[in-house]
Amino acid sequence: MAERVVADVIVDRLKAWGVDRVFGYSGDGINGFMGALRRARADIEFVQARHEETAAFMAVGHAKYTGRVGVVTSTQGPGAVHLLNGLYDAKLDGVPVVAIVGQQARSVLGSAYMQEIDLATLFKDVAAQFAQLVSTPEQLPMVLDRAFRTALATRSPCVVIVPHDIQSAPAPELEQEHGIVITAPRWGTAVAVPREEDLDAAAEILNAGEKVALLVGQGARHARDEVVAIAEKLGAGIATSLLGKPYVDENLPFAAGTMGHLGSTASAHLLGNCDTLLIIGSNDPWTEFYPPPGAARAVQIDLDERKIGNRYPVEAGLPGDAARTITELLGRLRQRDSGPWRQDVESEVRSWHRLRGERAAVPARAVNPERVVHELNGRLPDNALVSVDVGSCVYWYARQLLLPPGVPAHLSGTLASMGCSIPYGLAAKLAYPDRPLVALSGDGAMQMAGVAELITVAHRWRDWQDPRFVVCVFNNRDLAEVTWEQRETESEPRFQDSQELPDFPFAGYGELLGLTGIRVEAPEQLADAWERAFAADRPVVLEVVTDPDIPLLPPFPAGGEKAENMRTALAAEGEDGRGASRLLETYTAQEERQ
Repeated sequence: MAERVVADVIVDRLKAWGVDRVFGYSGDGINGFMGALRRARADIEFVQARHEETAAFMAVGHAKYTGRVGVVTSTQGPGAVHLLNGLYDAKLDGVPVVAIVGQQARSVLGSAYMQEIDLATLFKDVAAQFAQLVSTPEQLPMVLDRAFRTALATRSPCVVIVPHDIQSAPAPELEQEHGIVITAPRWGTAVAVPREEDLDAAAEILNAGEKVALLVGQGARHARDEVVAIAEKLGAGIATSLLGKPYVDENLPFAAGTMGHLGSTASAHLLGNCDTLLIIGSNDPWTEFYPPPGAARAVQIDLDERKIGNRYPVEAGLPGDAARTITELLGRLRQRDSGPWRQDVESEVRSWHRLRGERAAVPARAVNPERVVHELNGRLPDNALVSVDVGSCVYWYARQLLLPPGVPAHLSGTLASMGCSIPYGLAAKLAYPDRPLVALSGDGAMQMAGVAELITVAHRWRDWQDPRFVVCVFNNRDLAEVTWEQRETESEPRFQDSQELPDFPFAGYGELLGLTGIRVEAPEQLADAWERAFAADRPVVLEVVTDPDIPLLPPFPAGGEKAENMRTALAAEGEDGRGASRLLETYTAQEERQ
């Protein structure tokens, strides 16, 4: 039997932490670890991505869909640099990820050796909670244990740097002595509940309010029932952050939908007219869509004390687990009847749903992208998984898709990095191969990273119990979100050189890979296309030719102010902006009728 080396200790420690899948890309600096993974492939699966950046996205996706630590690996130098974007995605969305990164042998560090970079400095910000170079074989178990515990405790990425010669060194037999720290691969957490006096103060504020609004974020992922219970008791309406959207049933009559620039008119009305705000597990940065400071008294629940008061001036902060904290609050709150405020909220929600339908039906060149997602409602399987890329498709997801209760949907929410949907989808599908997946992506994100990772989909789909992996590509040959941002924030006309995308046959490429390709060029084809996609016996690339002129108009009243900047920019575009101008006026007229 071959001598055990430190790389085998890494694998053993990963198994002890419950890791069953490592994402990454090989290279000489991590070859020792690759050898150990080969020897242990019956216990831990190695998932080869097409690029280290997408491997890191896969690790983030794994953590988001499973709730466990995502693990990614790469070599030093270029491989390590490529990890950064995915690791920042983990940091900004609060996701536990551990990166195991190779490095040149200790004997050459500092010599400007090939592919040698200062990894500790490189990762200093993204892995601020824990980044450590392993300098001796004896140090390795302790460093890995601390990385996992820190990732879980702080919900952040942690980095372990293992030089090549350490990986191939003999596995040490640790004995208790000075200078040796022996640790265990264990972690546990207490269920945090706020102090009694803080709960009493919060209840006093909530009981005094007459127009209560809830803003629910991803911190309420395990408090779905409790959120509904407190909304019912307070006669409140519920808005969600983008990351909180999957955790509230938007079919509820008082669920106003997503807040913010890409949110609903009902959420804008709810947050703009409430006198009391309860923030539950949200750190949403769209502060201009919160109530004006001073207009509402606020209470905030968050497991991370650092986030309390971070986005809005609150009077009472409740550091604690959302479900337990709400349960403690409920007994302190008085029951309210469905009064004028709740009736007003429900009326606005009904108006919003009518507006959603009207907008999906607006005629457009080729296909209105809002209709693409609108047609998915009622067809999305109840056990589906959803991944969403960054771009204009996020707007249509946020506004048009009513997720069946319990269907997880994830995206790069705070970093907002393009190219995440296919890596996220792959991680979700590998974790739950018996469930169908839908990925929503723009053509820009697909050209940035998605097209390459379709190769991974084609390579792996035959191992899945349910082969359905539906990639819906909004093909408008434009970086539409940035185009509309230029018009809105800068009053700048569209800059063709920066915004126009080369045409690419996404459906045809899917066919080339052995997948099913479906191309939609007219709205009448959509319903059948979605039906065919969910009936397919293999992954599907559903390419929909959509209109880039559909405006990304914020909900009113903010949208009314932004529309003026858009009009100025479109006027400068002349004939090229005529279609977008017509649609902008249609959308503003619809808003004003609400």
